[in-house]
Amino acid sequence: MVAETATVQKQGEKLIANIGKVIVGKDETAKLLLTALLAGGHVLLEDVPGSGKTKLARSLAASLQAEFARIQFTPDLLPSDVTGMNIYNRKTDEFELHKGPAFTNILLADEINRATPRTQAGLLECMEEKQVTIDGVSYQLPEPFFVIATQNPVENAGTFPLPEAQLDRFIMKLSMGLPSQEEEQQILRRFGKEDPLKTLTPAITTEEFSQMKKKAETVFVHEAIEEYLVKIAAATRNNDKIIMGVSTRGTLALLHCAKAYAALEGREYCIPDDIRKLAVPVLAHRLVISYGYQQGKEAENLIAEILKKTEVPTEDFSQIR
Repeated sequence: MVAETATVQKQGEKLIANIGKVIVGKDETAKLLLTALLAGGHVLLEDVPGSGKTKLARSLAASLQAEFARIQFTPDLLPSDVTGMNIYNRKTDEFELHKGPAFTNILLADEINRATPRTQAGLLECMEEKQVTIDGVSYQLPEPFFVIATQNPVENAGTFPLPEAQLDRFIMKLSMGLPSQEEEQQILRRFGKEDPLKTLTPAITTEEFSQMKKKAETVFVHEAIEEYLVKIAAATRNNDKIIMGVSTRGTLALLHCAKAYAALEGREYCIPDDIRKLAVPVLAHRLVISYGYQQGKEAENLIAEILKKTEVPTEDFSQIR
C-alpha cells in the first residue's frame, strides 16, 4: 500500500505542477480541488470576478485529459438546459435524446446563484447520484463527474441564495483569493503574449486518475481519528451560536477528504493534521449560524474555535487498535 500511495502522491504532484503552468501561486487551492475530486465530491468556488476560477477549472480538465463543459447560470436558465431533453424528430417519428452539458467529466456551473432554485435543484441528482433523469428514464453520467460551481460573494442583486440542501452537496467550499504583487507580476508576464491554457497538455489520463481514486480509498483510518472527527461534528451541533450543525453527510465528507489528502501526501494512513487542514473548507459552509445567511467568516471562525477546543489524539495512527 505504501507504494500505491506514493504513486498517488507522484501523480498528484504532476497534476498540480501542470495546473501551475497556467494558474500562478495557487498550488494549495489546486491540491484541495484535487482532494475533493479524489474524494468523489464537488466544489463551490466563491470569489470575486477575475480571480481565475474558470481558468482553474479548465486547467484541471486539460491536465486530466477530461471532457469539459461550462454553463453560464442566468435567471431564465431551465433544468433541461443543464440535463438535456427528448426532442421529437419528424423524419423518424420518434423522440431523440439531446444530452445537456451535464454529460461531461468536469462541469463548470458559473455564477450558480444567478439561476432560480428550480434550476439549481436540477443539479442535485447529478451531483448526488451521478445520473440524470429525463422523462422518467435515468442516464448515468461519465466517470469522473465533477461539478465546480462559482459564485460572487459581494454582488447579491439578482441572485438566489443556495439552499442548505444544495450547499450540503458540495464537499468543499474554496476561495482562491487575490494574488500577491509578485504573483500578479508573474501573471502579467505569463499571459502578456499568449494564454498558456491553449498549449497545456495532459499530465495523466482519466483512466490513471481512476486508479488514483481507488488507491486513495484504501487509506487506513485509525479508530482514534474517527472519534476525533465525530467529536468535531458533535461540537457543531452543541454550540449556542449554531442553529444547524454538520450533518452526517458532512462527517462522511471530511472522512473521504482526509483519506484523499493523506494519499496525496504519500501516506497510507490519516493523521489529525489531515482533519485540521480540511475541517474549515469541508465543514464551515454547512453550518447555519444565528447571525443569518452567508456569514462565511463567522462560520470559519467557529470551526477554528472548535478545533482549538477539541482534544487531539496522539496514537500510532498507522496501526490497528
